[in-house]
Amino acid sequence: MKLDQVALAALVTGAALATACSRDVAALTPQQVEDNYGVAGAQTGTVTTADGPVRGTLVPVTLADGRKAQLLIPARSRTEPHSVYINDEQGLHPVELSPGTSRSDMEAAPRVVARHPEPAHTNKRSWEQEALIIGGSAGGGAGIGALAGGKKGAGVGAAVGGVGGLIYDLATRKK
Repeated sequence: MKLDQVALAALVTGAALATACSRDVAALTPQQVEDNYGVAGAQTGTVTTADGPVRGTLVPVTLADGRKAQLLIPARSRTEPHSVYINDEQGLHPVELSPGTSRSDMEAAPRVVARHPEPAHTNKRSWEQEALIIGGSAGGGAGIGALAGGKKGAGVGAAVGGVGGLIYDLATRKK
């Protein structure tokens, strides 16, 4: 097995495992890629896709069949569903490790086992967005209630607005 393949396996596994635990960690920098995995030539860049540009660290790799490609380790954000992508002549594709794959398994046999279409991701609101909907509705209700009935009206308005915000959130959550 080539040294490139071992470094590629270590990089993919390390990036996937390191970024899988948290959604807000920064992407591996080119210097971290070189220091941690011994892969030179990484750079920060952007890959343009149909859904818009994806920014992150680009690592040049040679695939098992000799083709040149790049690994893209995106700058992490809450909207980015994957921790590693491969960018080749066919476009940008998410990299997914088989369930139960260990780092030693990946280093021993880094290869594409199967290609399959990616399942649709749920378009789910974050808890912060839900809190803003409910809290904003409660605040609006409190303001209207305070104008109409003073302190007691503010309390009633906050309760009604909060319940209304919760109902709105539950009704529109899947859209």
